[in-house]
Amino acid sequence: MKRRDFIARASGGVVASSAIVAAPAVIEKPKIQWRMVTTWPKNFPGLGSGASLLAKFISEASGGRLQVKVYGAGEIVPALESMDAVANGTVEMGHGAPYYWKGKVPAAQYIAAMPFGLTAQEQNAWFQYGGGQALADRIYAELGCKFFPSGNTGVQMGGWFNKRMNSLEDYKGLKMRIPGLGGEVVKAAGGTPVLLAGGDIPPALQSGAIDATEWVGPYNDLAFGLYKSAKYYYYPGWHEPGTVLDNFVNLKAWEKLPANLKEIVKAANTAANSMVLSEFVARNNASLATLVNKHGVKVLRFPDEILNGLGTVSGEVLSDLTSRDALSKEVFQSLLKFRKNAIGWSRLSEQTYLAARSLPFKYGT
Repeated sequence: MKRRDFIARASGGVVASSAIVAAPAVIEKPKIQWRMVTTWPKNFPGLGSGASLLAKFISEASGGRLQVKVYGAGEIVPALESMDAVANGTVEMGHGAPYYWKGKVPAAQYIAAMPFGLTAQEQNAWFQYGGGQALADRIYAELGCKFFPSGNTGVQMGGWFNKRMNSLEDYKGLKMRIPGLGGEVVKAAGGTPVLLAGGDIPPALQSGAIDATEWVGPYNDLAFGLYKSAKYYYYPGWHEPGTVLDNFVNLKAWEKLPANLKEIVKAANTAANSMVLSEFVARNNASLATLVNKHGVKVLRFPDEILNGLGTVSGEVLSDLTSRDALSKEVFQSLLKFRKNAIGWSRLSEQTYLAARSLPFKYGT
């Protein structure tokens, strides 16, 4: 063999050997570590646990390539400063509810829940097939974040009160913890809405700093012990018929992710969104029974007079608010259109079925 041929072949062998040795380093992707701050107490049932579930899904589905560590409210930043921490890049990810950010971008509160608006199932349909995701992405881009729906409470309860609510007049002078558009309606009805993070509600209600509060529903309200400080538990939750929880990601961090990890984050949010709602549906029944049978809670329905009044005020408030902000108006009009079609179908489907299921026929043993 000629010397130059031997050198060429030997050099090729060295290159090939190097490639084999280097292969594991090429195949093994670098690990990305993110921190998620939440507006919820750490592992609080349904809400905090939903954030932990999302982090678990992402970490495991990515094979550990994207690892997410969850911090509860106050561990890194106070609950309502979560958005600031994500937007400025202090952390990469957050979990909360869109109406907490209405002071930054007013349109955010419309995608959380709208008084007398969409149910959880209808909200998800709006995001997926009604243009809602694109609108939400525009809103959160103004916040410097990427948006995902990441859970839903379903229809909430109307709230805890220390007096009976007989007419719309009873809202006058009432200091009530209630966020978002529901709070704007209570304000228009003569009350004073107070925005508090979840962990601040029990002491405020107990001390009398607020007269009434809404939180979520039996599952979460039992966990907070709200029955210790209020006598009457009203329904339905006209203000939040299907409250969206948000997972928001710093836009720069999101754009740096490779395509396959982005798809994993999307899929993990889709799964968490479904499972959080399922948990609320599964747990509310037993929790309500505990509130009534063990703690003697009086569960009352809002009179039609109040619901009709709140419905009228809601229409006026929403129209007024959207007249001041172009993006809010665009989101509101999209929701109104979807709501109109949803009412037409639900009147024939869910409403009539639920009425039929409640008829007094014998069923099972």
